[in-house]
Amino acid sequence: MKDYVEDKRLREQCVLEEMIRLYCRKQHPGETMPGRACCPDCQDLLEYAKSRSQKCPFMEEKTFCSNCKVHCYKPEMRQRIRQVMAFSGPRMLLYHPGMAIWHLVCRLQNKRKR
Repeated sequence: MKDYVEDKRLREQCVLEEMIRLYCRKQHPGETMPGRACCPDCQDLLEYAKSRSQKCPFMEEKTFCSNCKVHCYKPEMRQRIRQVMAFSGPRMLLYHPGMAIWHLVCRLQNKRKR
């Protein structure tokens, strides 16, 4: 069971990283630092989001942070991640179709459980 939760956590973090990278590449062109995939602001957001995911006590039960009972992001970071999701979400189908389809399937399964 522990492996399942860790795999789920890593998969969520991977999707999140791709979404932030896509957002940064399109919204902040030319601002990336050498050896980094994102600008400093987006890198901070990514590290913050990963740290929140690592500490999440509900990982076994929840599908995505948007479905969680407890919102552990600071208000400023929550606003920033919402902005990233709104921009990158629809574009993920073009840039990362496998991840986008996986996300949709998980979302539908979660709706059925409720």
